[in-house]
Amino acid sequence: MTFVIANACIDVMDQSCIEVCPVDCIYVEVGDRMCYIEPNECIDCGVCESACPVGAIFDEPAVPKEAESFTAINALWFTDKDAARTQIDAFMEAGA
Repeated sequence: MTFVIANACIDVMDQSCIEVCPVDCIYVEVGDRMCYIEPNECIDCGVCESACPVGAIFDEPAVPKEAESFTAINALWFTDKDAARTQIDAFMEAGA
């Protein structure tokens, strides 16, 4: 399992999670609308979850139903950043 950053992070990007991650598995690049957790690097410590001021980070089994797509979006960002960004934009355009 891993932790997942969901829609509450979009356009907030406080980045407190990045500061506390002991394995530096949370990433963001200029132009991104949210941060992403690399599922293969995450050690499931949960430190990021409590550091997030907007409650955007969930243990994968606890991701809310309305944010389930963010599990795949987080993983996608590490193989196809543009596709992940497109999905974030589409999510926001849909009025989510």
